[in-house]
Amino acid sequence: MNPLTKVKLINELNAREADLGVNESVSWHTEYKDSAWIFIGGFPYELTEGDIICVFSQYGEIVNINLVRDKKTGKSKGFCFICYEDQRSTVLAVDNFNGIKIKGRTIRVDHVKDYRPPKDTEDIDDVTKHLRDEGCAPKVHESSSSSSEEEEQYAVPVKKPKKDKKEKKKKKKEKKEKKEKKKAEKEKERGSRAPHSSSSSPPLPPPVVRVKEEREDAAYDKYNQRGAPPGGQQNGQRAREDERLRGEEERRRETDRERGEDRRRNREREGDRRRETDRDYERKRETDRERERDSDRRRETDRDRERDSDRRRETDRDRERDSDRRKETDRDRERDSDRRRETDRDRERDRQGQRERQREIDRDRERDSDRRRETDRDRERDSDRRRETDRDRERDSDRRRETDRDRERDSDRRRETDRDRERDSDRRRETDRDRERDSDRRRETDRDREGDS
Repeated sequence: MNPLTKVKLINELNAREADLGVNESVSWHTEYKDSAWIFIGGFPYELTEGDIICVFSQYGEIVNINLVRDKKTGKSKGFCFICYEDQRSTVLAVDNFNGIKIKGRTIRVDHVKDYRPPKDTEDIDDVTKHLRDEGCAPKVHESSSSSSEEEEQYAVPVKKPKKDKKEKKKKKKEKKEKKEKKKAEKEKERGSRAPHSSSSSPPLPPPVVRVKEEREDAAYDKYNQRGAPPGGQQNGQRAREDERLRGEEERRRETDRERGEDRRRNREREGDRRRETDRDYERKRETDRERERDSDRRRETDRDRERDSDRRRETDRDRERDSDRRKETDRDRERDSDRRRETDRDRERDRQGQRERQREIDRDRERDSDRRRETDRDRERDSDRRRETDRDRERDSDRRRETDRDRERDSDRRRETDRDRERDSDRRRETDRDRERDSDRRRETDRDREGDS
């Protein structure tokens, strides 16, 4: 496909989504949400890596760049690959930079789903090798632990991208399962604390309440020791220690549960990713098959066009042949009309003659009748030819298979035309003979006149 048509298709896609108000989670960009690489093609050959970074760093920090060059000359081939620090920058770059002109050339910017780094690591120089390994992003200096803590305190919370509906449903189900498990554990603890000896059901103990631990103050203990007995203080400390131990156990259990749930979630996510990769692979296969089908369809259309052109040429040839045949029939009709005129003249001359002339005229009439029959036969042949031409027009659709038959028919037609020509030559000879006879008659009439005189 032409790169300019790809540019137009991407712009049309973006315009449709903007008109329809499509959500980000349903946009066509979400198919490339796992890749921060973009493809740039069609820019001038004079641009270097620095020029491209200056242009495309408007919508995000560029981490890596791969400008494809010729191995022998080292000149740019006019396309490159760029990796952004944030994947959302790729969406902005594709939407805003696709179709713009740089030094009079329109560029194409598109997502890259599965970027594969080049394998020619042995032939490249040290600068490009360093660029591919470490990227071109600015290096951040490591600060002290105090500065990192301050950054964590004053860090601005970034909004997370919206997740799919399936993940939200899974989270809701997991929360419900957690609540149900907690309720069941609390009921089990209550049942284990209840005394076994009592026959009647004793009242349930109050639920365990988590209490935040407070820092002990020495002055507060001294104040309590003045009025409180020595045994009561020790009992309070033991109760606090027991509560601390219980809280630590509960925290450990909760951390173990959360770890197990996290593992389960990770497994589910890995399964979903594998399914998505399988779906993407199947989609690629389908697109390849569709492309092959389109190529086959185009070939078939080209073949049909060639066949149609051949049919048109054959029809034009047949029309020319029909026009030639019509011209020949018209000429035959004109000849027949001329012959009729001559016969009429002969009749008028022969009426003035004697009986012998009348007999000769009768003979001439019989000859004329024979000629008329021949002309009628010629007309019937012409009508047959016209019928054949109509049949030929109807057979134009089946001429692919009947090309050999048409050739044989053309040979037969040529033979018929040769026969017609021979007949025309015979007719001409007959007309010449008739003229000679007329001249003989005229001589005889002249002799008779001279004898009468």
